[in-house]
Amino acid sequence: MGKRGLFAYLQLTRPANVITAIADIWAGFAVAGGIDYLITDLIYGNSNFWWNLLWLSLSTIGLYAGGVAFNDVADAELDAIERPERPIPSGRVSKSNATIMSTALLVFGVVCAAQVNWISAGLASIVALLAVLYDYWGKHQSILGPINMGLCRSGNLLLGVSVAPEVLEKIWIIGLIPLIYVAAITMISRGEVHGKNRRALYFGGLMYGFIFVAIFAMAYIQGPRYLHVLPFLALLAYMIVPPLGKAIQTQEPRFIGKSVKAAVISLIIVNASIASAFSGWPIGMVVLLLLPVSLWLAKKFAVT
Repeated sequence: MGKRGLFAYLQLTRPANVITAIADIWAGFAVAGGIDYLITDLIYGNSNFWWNLLWLSLSTIGLYAGGVAFNDVADAELDAIERPERPIPSGRVSKSNATIMSTALLVFGVVCAAQVNWISAGLASIVALLAVLYDYWGKHQSILGPINMGLCRSGNLLLGVSVAPEVLEKIWIIGLIPLIYVAAITMISRGEVHGKNRRALYFGGLMYGFIFVAIFAMAYIQGPRYLHVLPFLALLAYMIVPPLGKAIQTQEPRFIGKSVKAAVISLIIVNASIASAFSGWPIGMVVLLLLPVSLWLAKKFAVT
């Protein structure tokens, strides 16, 4: 396979988006208190939690890449009309090869999660099933579709928390944050091809507002660390509010697309905010380091 062939397969996996999925795991790890264990492992020369972090990071790479690649498989006929430049309709990747790759990536994600514990394996399996369900059914449902996609992200964040099952049992409700945020993105994205979806844009904006309030409230409950999240929330507002405002004003597909792209990449900032709320701003900054990587990849590969 030449460089052009490899590039086409990578296009199917949306590399910039995959980085945002890794941020889910790292934030979930911080929520679970895994950072303290990582530091302890460094001090005493152990590597158990470092391996767990690696396995879960690899798991989400497989799950996300496989899920979005299956999306192109499911949309091959439609893309031939609306987006003929994509890998499958352009003929650079065959539909059968894309299906095999997508399936292998999802299986890889579940197997990697199983190296941590059975709860992680179960969550990974659910995320894989939800991703395929969205690709073939959920995206066509006006209400259940955004919820379906949001649940994929919720499962991904909770997959990071699952390194400590006892914490997951107590704080699973944190999964509502990515659910609502991604549901908002999914709703807004429906005007990406044809535009004219002002009601969805306004409603998506309200859902974003809920996310700001929820993250701040969650940080406030944790104690003095609520101040740690303010810079992250300010950066999040800077990233997503202006593009959304432009999309609402124009209702043009290209501006809606820019709004969606900004919101997807900003999932890293959402995760950095969550991590800082539970483990302090330095950990939030570590998660935020994934942002320039994702932005660089977004220049090379399509995000939506």
